[in-house]
Amino acid sequence: MTKADLILTNARIRTMDRDAPFAQALAVAGGRIVGVGTTSDMEPLTGPGTRVYNLHGRAVLPGLIDSHTHGLWGAVRDTLEVFVGFGASHQELLDAIQRRVAQKPPGDWLLAGPWKIPLRAELGPRPADLLDRIAPDTPVVVKDITHHAFWVNSAAMRRAGITADTPNPAGGEIERDAQGQPTGILNEAAVALVADAAAHSTETLAGAVDYLVRYFNAQGITGFKEPMAFEADLRAYADADDAGRLTLHMAAHLSRQSPFDATMTPMQTLADWRRRYARPHLKTGYAKLFLDGVAPSHTASFFDAYVGTDPATHDPDRVLLLPPEVIAAEVTALDAAGFTVKMHAVGDRAANAGLDAIEAARRANGPSNLRHEIAHAAFVARGDIRRFHALDAVAEVSPKLWYPNAVTDGQRAVLGAARVDRCHPVRDLLDAGAEVIFGSDWSAAAMAPAPWQGLAGLISRRDPTGQFSGTVGADQAIGLDDALRLMTVNAARAMGRQDQTGQLKPGFSADLVVVPTPLEDLTPEGIGAIDPLATLFEGRVVHGGL
Repeated sequence: MTKADLILTNARIRTMDRDAPFAQALAVAGGRIVGVGTTSDMEPLTGPGTRVYNLHGRAVLPGLIDSHTHGLWGAVRDTLEVFVGFGASHQELLDAIQRRVAQKPPGDWLLAGPWKIPLRAELGPRPADLLDRIAPDTPVVVKDITHHAFWVNSAAMRRAGITADTPNPAGGEIERDAQGQPTGILNEAAVALVADAAAHSTETLAGAVDYLVRYFNAQGITGFKEPMAFEADLRAYADADDAGRLTLHMAAHLSRQSPFDATMTPMQTLADWRRRYARPHLKTGYAKLFLDGVAPSHTASFFDAYVGTDPATHDPDRVLLLPPEVIAAEVTALDAAGFTVKMHAVGDRAANAGLDAIEAARRANGPSNLRHEIAHAAFVARGDIRRFHALDAVAEVSPKLWYPNAVTDGQRAVLGAARVDRCHPVRDLLDAGAEVIFGSDWSAAAMAPAPWQGLAGLISRRDPTGQFSGTVGADQAIGLDDALRLMTVNAARAMGRQDQTGQLKPGFSADLVVVPTPLEDLTPEGIGAIDPLATLFEGRVVHGGL
């Protein structure tokens, strides 16, 4: 019998295995779980070299998986960019930019954020002027909270060649004043005009991967899905895995198209990326489409009109980034090529169009083991709830709009309180048999991945930190076990690793997190405040200690 390298005893183990949901002890050998049960069950697995740890009643559960997190975006933001937090004022942001400008050579790009689209009026008729006063020679790009709109200065526009004669790119807008001059606001696909010029180097991305690995492991995260990957991202992740530095299971959705560039990545290029960058810890058989934008800028596609706009002239398909027939053709083609598709869909019409596309793919290609995802699934029409199960589609709930936070007031201002209260119908989806997964959308729409706060919000629909009062959709709260499945079992299946991680059972990778107190003994606020004592990846301690 194989002897264990490591045994944990006297623990409160939540396995997420429905056949044996709880245990007291767990044994690991060669990075895999070889035994789960009672302390006495571990005796035959104990050898002279086995390290045995008594956890004295501490809790153990599978490592968490974030199914939608822009790992490199967030890591670069935290390590290289000016970031003032979602609660900062625009003046505080400008002050921080001014301090950083003084530290940089004039010609180097400076990236910063976030600014707030609902407070656009604060920036005046030409927002570029505010940046010009503090950075006349340094090209500055300021991202909004969602990364769907950039605020830039004149130096950035000069470097990017943006003038009054520059046409709006397909799917984007260069905001202009009454004289037709660019104001410094770039929306949706127009952000691509500066994004490429401000891109970070390969060396910078390598350091960012190391940062995000440490950051995620420290929060108990042992797996994630990168929702929009380009070649530079894939290279950075693959290099990290080659060097043994990627202590995360991950999957990368290759960008077929994005709001930053209306140009489609050729299918052959996607196939090439899938082949060249696949690694043991990096799955690449995934693709990404964007169907709409975000609510604050009125670019999310809703069946009903935005607050303050004329319902008679409302056309939800006008703001779809791709016509419905093109969405269907794209999903059908990607499905046939073996890619699992994640579709950004904030508005309920966008989610509806995504489900229509999955249905078209099923009709054209027949049954498939590819389970396509509606990303964010923030707003789903009642008639579409049951379609997720019928189409074997996955509802990814992201970002954390299911409890009050920094963006909730902005959502209510453009959508109305009643519609926001229908945000993320998680209970309805689960009751209808849909498979649901969790995504933080860090750093595009979340201050931090904060998986424990996200978990607490799912079971209470209130802010576990107490910073924001009230609830969002209180009737959609779900139980602890169901909420954990979004972040473990379901997420592992969405990564194609359902036989490898997401549960603590023999044969599975020893990916687990140790926390001070069993979750069932904690209030939602206590869950939100969890600070893991240790995280293990493939049986190796990658954060904290036992």
